[in-house]
Amino acid sequence: MSLLLNFLKAIGKYRWYAVAITWVVALVGWAVVYRLPNDYQASARVYVDTQSILKPLMSGMTTTPNVEQQVMFMRRTLISRPNVERVLRMVDLDIKAKDSKEHERQVDELMSAIKVIGTERDDIYTISYNNENPKLGKDVVQSLLTIFVEGSFGGKKQDSEKAVQFIDDQIKMYEERLAAGENALKEFKIQNMGLLPRQGADYTSTLSDLSDKLNQARLELLEAEQARNAIKRQIAGEDMAPAASEPQNISNPEIDGRIATLEKQLDSLRLQYTEEHPDIVATKRLVASLQQRKKEEAKKLARSNDPGMNYSPMLQQMNVALSVEEARVASLKARVGEYTTRMARMRSQSTQAPEVEAQLAQLNRDYAINKDNYEKLVQRRESAKLSGDLSSATDMMSFRVIDPPIVPQTPVGPNRMRFYSLVFVAALMAGLGVAFLMSQIRPTFLSQHSLREVTGVPILGSIGMNWTEQQKSSRRRRLYGFGLAVASLFTAFAGVITVTLLRAG
Repeated sequence: MSLLLNFLKAIGKYRWYAVAITWVVALVGWAVVYRLPNDYQASARVYVDTQSILKPLMSGMTTTPNVEQQVMFMRRTLISRPNVERVLRMVDLDIKAKDSKEHERQVDELMSAIKVIGTERDDIYTISYNNENPKLGKDVVQSLLTIFVEGSFGGKKQDSEKAVQFIDDQIKMYEERLAAGENALKEFKIQNMGLLPRQGADYTSTLSDLSDKLNQARLELLEAEQARNAIKRQIAGEDMAPAASEPQNISNPEIDGRIATLEKQLDSLRLQYTEEHPDIVATKRLVASLQQRKKEEAKKLARSNDPGMNYSPMLQQMNVALSVEEARVASLKARVGEYTTRMARMRSQSTQAPEVEAQLAQLNRDYAINKDNYEKLVQRRESAKLSGDLSSATDMMSFRVIDPPIVPQTPVGPNRMRFYSLVFVAALMAGLGVAFLMSQIRPTFLSQHSLREVTGVPILGSIGMNWTEQQKSSRRRRLYGFGLAVASLFTAFAGVITVTLLRAG
């Protein structure tokens, strides 16, 4: 509190300087604010309709353009240097520039003054521009609106044509590759005619299949030979059952004599040895062999004595079956020989065939890749043409001007009330500051306490001022004048604010 009192006492000595400085700063500042040009805001609102019926209809046939992205791009690039320079030319501001530096200054000022406000969610955009000339502001907003609308459609057809031209160049390149690939395949097949794999089979599978066929043919040949041999044995009578009328006892003097002699020896051996003796076993085996031989010769003799045997229907059927089996055996032998030859030839090509197959697979793979890319490019070309036509269609995106470019009669700036208030506050601060500064330049002791603190000398007492009546009257007049000056300053501020409010209304 004492510090505040000292401060007030310090500036009270130079109060008239403070009042004078406050009046000067306030009058000058208010004059400057009054002379500030009016700021008119021109604005326009436009709605971008991106919901077109063509999008769902054409979505399955071609690539539909992203109109939302196009609008967003145009909004962000609307205040670009090329567009602003175009606006300068459209409103004839460029002719006022005397040199390139002034032209660049105009461009920078215009870029900083233009504002585009809006969201992609609502698709409503507001273009605004502030200028002291309302007509110029309206023209600038109208030019920006024209660029915004035209820029969303301009160049789309040209971009589509460039894309189609690029795809056409790629298609020609792939046509040349396909022709070269076809010629390479043809030459390769001609050079390796005998080593080419069959359709859907490689060398390993072909060799495995041929091996299976050879083994099957060998098995069938073995079966046919067994069947043929069986028929031969039946014809020779080896496997035929004895006939009911065949005589069981046919005399054979030679064999009968030998059998009788062996039986006598066997009886004498049995008197000396057991049945397991080797001599007895051998003699018994010899007797059985002679008896079997006697039976076989009896069968042959019986068949030779039958004059109608070679003319029996069964024999004729067996001879026919034997001929069939002989032919089948010959056929199977030829098949086995052919398969064996093929197998040997393929095994001799075991080093060349896989390499030929690998080269052929590489050629076919390259050709298939080029053909697939070629077909895709042809489809993309048609899609690009349709997409270009679709992008150029005005139905895909329509602009509706909600509010045309307008300029209100009342300026939006500057905010003179605020500026007048700031000038008044600054004037008060300047006056008080000057008074305080002068009190610090020419200091005086305003109390015993301050004098004691500065000099360090004890103060024994103080003498008060004895004012005369004339001095008191003069002092009162000065105080009244100071109060009147301060009151007139606040009255002037109130008057300025009142006039500003009346003009704004």
